[in-house]
Amino acid sequence: MSSAFVKEGDSEKLNEVKPTLYDLLSYLRRENGGTRIHITKTYFNPKHSCEVYEMSDGLTYALNDEKQWYIILD
Repeated sequence: MSSAFVKEGDSEKLNEVKPTLYDLLSYLRRENGGTRIHITKTYFNPKHSCEVYEMSDGLTYALNDEKQWYIILD
């Protein structure tokens, strides 16, 4: 049996990813079927009081106060 086999429910969640850009990009690549995701823009968002990262997947990510990744929806 392949060691690459992942049981349903065993996948990592965004908020469980280590708080580094490398780990976020690795996670996004896995979640997008191997497609490389890259940073398109980085800036400080005063509304959320944090650094945010716009990615080539069309979403914007940031770290919360607990150092967990989340998606900014606004």
